Amino acid sequence: MKVNIKAVIDAINEKTKDMAGMKVPVKVIIDTDSKEFEIEVGTPPVAALIKKEIGIQKGSGEAGTARVGDLTEEQAKKIARVKFGSDDTSFVNRIKGTCRSMGITIGEGKVTEEEIKAQKEARATKEAEAAAVAAEKTAAKGEAPESKAKETEEKPKEDKKKEK
Repeated sequence: MKVNIKAVIDAINEKTKDMAGMKVPVKVIIDTDSKEFEIEVGTPPVAALIKKEIGIQKGSGEAGTARVGDLTEEQAKKIARVKFGSDDTSFVNRIKGTCRSMGITIGEGKVTEEEIKAQKEARATKEAEAAAVAAEKTAAKGEAPESKAKETEEKPKEDKKKEK
């Protein structure tokens, strides 16, 4: 095709400079006769745009109980304009819904150190309670945890013998 690769790369870089660090779908359309090209840039997922906007690596694993960040109304509108080309209320509400599922609030302010500490304590308590329940179940059966693991490993072997 003999297209100027540097020109194509420069055009892609120019069109995607606002999305640095994100994976963005790009389509290159080349006219084989005139050697001209056209670049079509898609948009990253809303979650990726939100994470970039507030500077976090991932959302909350416990959305609804533990928040990992906060987005202002203006930031939500900015993301809606990038993703959908408009900051219409319906598009902004889509952004807010994604935020909610990621443990990100709208307009409540930054996550405080006290909130982070409370979340860690709640998580530790929850893990301790789960461990206690598991220990009670094991004790109720009168088995040591090790013997239960051995029994579990042996069951598939027994099933195979029965099938034959």
